[in-house]
Amino acid sequence: MGVKTESMAKFMADDSISFKIVFLLSFVVCFFITLFALVLPVQWRLWLPGAEGDKSFLDSVRAGVYSFMSYLN
Repeated sequence: MGVKTESMAKFMADDSISFKIVFLLSFVVCFFITLFALVLPVQWRLWLPGAEGDKSFLDSVRAGVYSFMSYLN
């Protein structure tokens, strides 16, 4: 029984380390993208288009609400 718990603890420790590495790398990538967009006048709204290709936030919300309401009928 002791061998199984030791191997399980080692497995969990390795899994924890890999999760921390993936989380840290993802955070660093997102941080540098944000820093790049902040320092340079980048049009980030072009990277994340709204619903149905709308340019403004309110048009995207309106399209989302109308799409949702069509399911209620």
